[in-house]
Amino acid sequence: MAIPADIPGDDARKAATDEKPSGVRDVKSAARTVELLELLAARQNRPARLRELSEALNMPRSSCYALLRTLVKYGWVRTDASGTLYGIGIRALLAGTTYLDTDPYVRLAKPALDSLGERLDETFHFGRLAGGDVVYLVTRASSQYLRPHSRVGRRLPAYSTALGKVLLAELDGSELDEHLPGELAPLTEHTFTDRASLQRDLAEVRERGYAIDRQENSLGLHCFSLPLRYASPATDAISCSVPLARLTPAREAEIVAAMRAARDTIEQGAASIGLVGSGGM
Repeated sequence: MAIPADIPGDDARKAATDEKPSGVRDVKSAARTVELLELLAARQNRPARLRELSEALNMPRSSCYALLRTLVKYGWVRTDASGTLYGIGIRALLAGTTYLDTDPYVRLAKPALDSLGERLDETFHFGRLAGGDVVYLVTRASSQYLRPHSRVGRRLPAYSTALGKVLLAELDGSELDEHLPGELAPLTEHTFTDRASLQRDLAEVRERGYAIDRQENSLGLHCFSLPLRYASPATDAISCSVPLARLTPAREAEIVAAMRAARDTIEQGAASIGLVGSGGM
């Protein structure tokens, strides 16, 4: 990678020395900031103490404290009245909202999910593969939905969700390995925890044409998911979550057929505005 001409001589030499094999070097302070924010975001509603954060990030406590105070000042991290507990701040929400507001695939998916919800009164999601997780970008909740919060913005392991599995099934070999952790930790007693079983399930997904999550992420729920192939391999998918109490083979067939029609609508919309081939950003 060429060193920009406006970097002074000594800094340019250091940039060349620090450059990674990929051609991009990390800026340590920026990397630590991102790691800290992602750690806080992953904890969701569980605030953390300074010691927990510094140990988790293997960062000197003084450096972690200075970084936290800077992020608190600018609203990316919040703290309690005692100043000892830290959580993700409102600036992160604003940045995330901007992402959703400007993503063209979200704009295409939302009306399709709204239509599915009105017709079937089940809970529908639109999600995107991000590393080893799937991120929920749109949720259309059923009127019978019992959860008190939206899933939008949540990350879940791809191997444990229908959304994630249908996207993992698009990959093979080293591509698949890049999206799987070293250990498949169980979220429920039904989660696939060994790669051979997961691989067999992904092969069934490819043959069937859609993924099924059989209580692998949440007890009492089955989920069905279809990939959105405006990119290859697909990085986005839609899914439906159904309580077992009201799931029958006929209902599954009805849901999958409706989702296939919705997928066609979304993919046609992407093609009409020139988004086919670009995939989720």
